[in-house]
Amino acid sequence: MQSEVMRWIRGYVRLEMQGRSSAELINRALAQGFALWDIRVSGEDKVQISIPGRDALRLRPLLKETGCRMRVQKREGLPFAVRKWSKRKTFAIGAVLFVAALYLLSSFVWNVKVEGNVSIRTQAILDAAKQEGLYPYQWKPRLPDSEKLSYQLQTRLEGTSWVGVEINGTQVIIKVVEADKPEEKPLVSPRNLIAGKHAVVTEIQAKKGRPLVQPNTYVRKGDVLISGTLGDETHQSIVVADGYVKGIVWYVSKIEVPLVQTYQTYTGESKTRRYLVLGSQGIQVSGYGKLPFEQYVTVPEHTTLQWRSFKLPVGWLNEKLLASETVERQMEPAEAKGMGMEQARADILSEGGREARIVSEKILHEKTENGKVYMEVHFEVEEFIMQEQPIVKQGE
Repeated sequence: MQSEVMRWIRGYVRLEMQGRSSAELINRALAQGFALWDIRVSGEDKVQISIPGRDALRLRPLLKETGCRMRVQKREGLPFAVRKWSKRKTFAIGAVLFVAALYLLSSFVWNVKVEGNVSIRTQAILDAAKQEGLYPYQWKPRLPDSEKLSYQLQTRLEGTSWVGVEINGTQVIIKVVEADKPEEKPLVSPRNLIAGKHAVVTEIQAKKGRPLVQPNTYVRKGDVLISGTLGDETHQSIVVADGYVKGIVWYVSKIEVPLVQTYQTYTGESKTRRYLVLGSQGIQVSGYGKLPFEQYVTVPEHTTLQWRSFKLPVGWLNEKLLASETVERQMEPAEAKGMGMEQARADILSEGGREARIVSEKILHEKTENGKVYMEVHFEVEEFIMQEQPIVKQGE
């Protein structure tokens, strides 16, 4: 990253070398100590290179010896920008004033954001921060040290175990970690455990209450599995039924998988845009022009200048635009079938909940038409089938 910044400060040019001996020219230039980078073959007997601006004219003897020609494609860097701006004094003065205004504006806090709070109100945190001198439109040099400010906020805010203050340009983020409170156990009223689905019971374990079904029993949705009512009509008590019941549940999945799969891939082409960052604003300094590709993915690299432990509101942002394209891949029906079955299994297990497992699966119907594979699959899944049902006493 630093070398790229230095290249831009010193200035460089992008050249296209034309001639049958262009490869020989590149090799001889490297052997003589020329700094070349981003070397690419752009066509038959054509090679593109980047070279420091001061070294471009030194290539002329080698051009004559190899019989090649040189064409300047673009000039990048601070010297060329200064030369361009010097021809436009009004623009240069405006640019200086603009940069000065951005620097002044970046010296203020424009936004205060709160993260991590759940039970503590955001406004209460902002009010506490304001009492400590942290609020929108505050001049950043007047802010207390971040560690001191964090400690003072934690002292003011009850129910916090940690408070952090992070300054990012013109935005300040207050991060809050609330203190853990003892978990309050919910009040449980008397209940039955009933079947939540039609199933065949495979396993039942009653910790409290009276089991009413046995393994291999078919139950319908709503049937009582473990009763919370104990005793007979004369001597009766009601408890909170507890335990678990597993059973075999049936699902039918309809699967549809296209035989042509589309996905994104990189082509190898790229372009870089560079920005001078002042506060939260960015000024583009290179990478102008129309993109030679339509689809792309942006990969940003941000570097902030730092003096000791203080981050300055000045830095560099490199945006690398990676060209991409949509690729279609034709699958065989067998491969599409396997992909569809895997997705169906994952969906079934997700619906079945924890500890669910597929006992058996059977394809009921399968066909391939209109560029897709269609299937109807029957699954038998063992899962927890119990569901709570409150017991309402007469007279309540």
